[in-house]
Amino acid sequence: HVQLVESGGGSVQAGGSLRLSCTASGFTVDAFDMGWYRRAPGKECELVSVISTDGSTKYSESAKGRFTISQDNAKNAVYLQMNLLKPEDTAVYCCAAGGSLYDLQRVRPKYWGQGTQVTVS
Repeated sequence: HVQLVESGGGSVQAGGSLRLSCTASGFTVDAFDMGWYRRAPGKECELVSVISTDGSTKYSESAKGRFTISQDNAKNAVYLQMNLLKPEDTAVYCCAAGGSLYDLQRVRPKYWGQGTQVTVS
């Protein structure tokens, strides 16, 4: 049974930090390009960050310099460290496993998590 479960969301003041976790079951995260998306109310789903199977990372312009994606294969988990949070970062953050980086960029991942709410005030 394939599952992605996010945790670590919450409410934080502007300038604060949160670390999101995504634990996978039913597959291994090192076999997929893994990504974090966010969806703010009234806005399209945005690909925030990707970590590819070769360990390379990509970030959206809004995330560069503030967010860091990482992966722990032993725990079969992916993380998103978010620093210097801004009110515009408020969104539901979803973890996803792509068939490929291209699939993630087209918002067509193979597997989705249910999301975790991040609220910055």
